[in-house]
Amino acid sequence: MAKDPKGANRVVADNRKARFNYEIVDTYEAGIALTGTEVKSLRSGKATIGEAYAGPSGDEFFLFNAYIPEYLQANRFNHETRRPRRLLLHKNQINKLIGATQREGFTVIPLKIYFNDRGRAKVELGLGRGKKLHDKRETEKERSWNREKARLMREKG
Repeated sequence: MAKDPKGANRVVADNRKARFNYEIVDTYEAGIALTGTEVKSLRSGKATIGEAYAGPSGDEFFLFNAYIPEYLQANRFNHETRRPRRLLLHKNQINKLIGATQREGFTVIPLKIYFNDRGRAKVELGLGRGKKLHDKRETEKERSWNREKARLMREKG
């Protein structure tokens, strides 16, 4: 059976503003516990994680406020669109994330949801600290300068 090239690490939802608003220190890959209609809806690629965040609830980690739309072909067996979804992490990763959020003031932000090469839905989590306004301006200046530098180098040959 031939491997589907577009199926390998196909990004479903991307949080592009996360790297602008937060200074990402570390990233983690976590699985998500989903229902069948959520997986089918994710495969259509209409999920958003712009205002989503991850946090502990007891001794487990959950993804809150992520929007996965209802699957239109499923009538009464549909899912809630913004329900908390359990993240599948190792115990030591959960303890490290809980410690960082409670003691050091970090936030856990979902960076993207994608399907890996085995067809499993995964979330890339970023452990980050919120940027101040001057940090955001500095990032924007640096990005603008890099863009200008690349344009000049292209013109020069």
